[in-house]
Amino acid sequence: MDRLQMRAMLRDMLRARAFEEAAAQGYAQGQIAGFLHLYPGEEAVAVGVLHAAEPGDYVVSTYREHVHALVRGIPAREIMAELHGKITGISKGMGGSMHLFDASRRFLGGYAIVGETFPIALGAAYAVAYRRLPEAVICFFGDGAVNQGTFHESLNMAALWKLPILFVCENNHYQIGTEIHRHSAVTEVYKRACSYGIPAEKVDGMDVLAVHAAARKALERVRSGDGPQFLELETYRYRGHSMADPASYRPNVELNAYQANDPIAAAIHEAESAYLSPEAMAAAGADCISHFSDHCCQEGHLDEAEITRLRQEVQTEVDDAVRFAQQSAEPDMQDAWSVFHHNRRYEVLMETAQ
Repeated sequence: MDRLQMRAMLRDMLRARAFEEAAAQGYAQGQIAGFLHLYPGEEAVAVGVLHAAEPGDYVVSTYREHVHALVRGIPAREIMAELHGKITGISKGMGGSMHLFDASRRFLGGYAIVGETFPIALGAAYAVAYRRLPEAVICFFGDGAVNQGTFHESLNMAALWKLPILFVCENNHYQIGTEIHRHSAVTEVYKRACSYGIPAEKVDGMDVLAVHAAARKALERVRSGDGPQFLELETYRYRGHSMADPASYRPNVELNAYQANDPIAAAIHEAESAYLSPEAMAAAGADCISHFSDHCCQEGHLDEAEITRLRQEVQTEVDDAVRFAQQSAEPDMQDAWSVFHHNRRYEVLMETAQ
């Protein structure tokens, strides 16, 4: 991996944490309404997988999709404006946190229904296979979705038709608030794919280099016509399921243990966390981003001064996105009616057919 790619991955991880903490602050101040599911702790998953993807690949995400959208290339301004419900948002302020969508970047949306990503990804992969295109579909989902019927139905069809899908399980152990061994008879999720003859692997989801290597190899197999592939990326979220969840069901010792392997410096970026005390943050050990930063320095890819500049760059970008969102206008009734009537006469389908 060359210096530029290492730098880009580190920057995306730093930017993701800064963005999510800014979103948490906006929610606490009442500027963001509705549900807000944040990603701190899981950054290595989105960055590792999506840096292995090609621009022509399709991405299907869940309700915890801000970081996927950021890494895919959707501007921070447009994502933050969407969270604030502003007309300048990527979904014109009418989708909100769980419904980001960008057809130009083949980001096929975040979906609020657990297990909904599977049939969406299946349909996209069928279209790719039908047209014999050298593209792949990346389907993100959490451990809470693997007991849904759509999981089994979609894996079966994907394997039967050898569809070009990479299934990515972000296993943060708790779905909403129930630990995986309490809701699943099979706690090692990747083993479920064996039932359908889909090659599967379990990878440390807190190690961005391991995630990237596994995703790159899996996507190579997908593109070579080997059919669907499956990755279980074992990770951990530092906040509750959403901003409304204090996560009191998790023991502090477990949280602290995972923070010692944090993909981004929690002691710096988690300062506004509603779920961690100053003592807990001070006790947190070196995180994955720190490990990755050290690795970059040791290998000569970056030095401490450049890492400091990266932190400043991403914070400036996020601060700008917040100001942009706050200063943007809200959608009015005319905007709402425009969306309501969009494609009522199948305009989009006719344009695609042409």
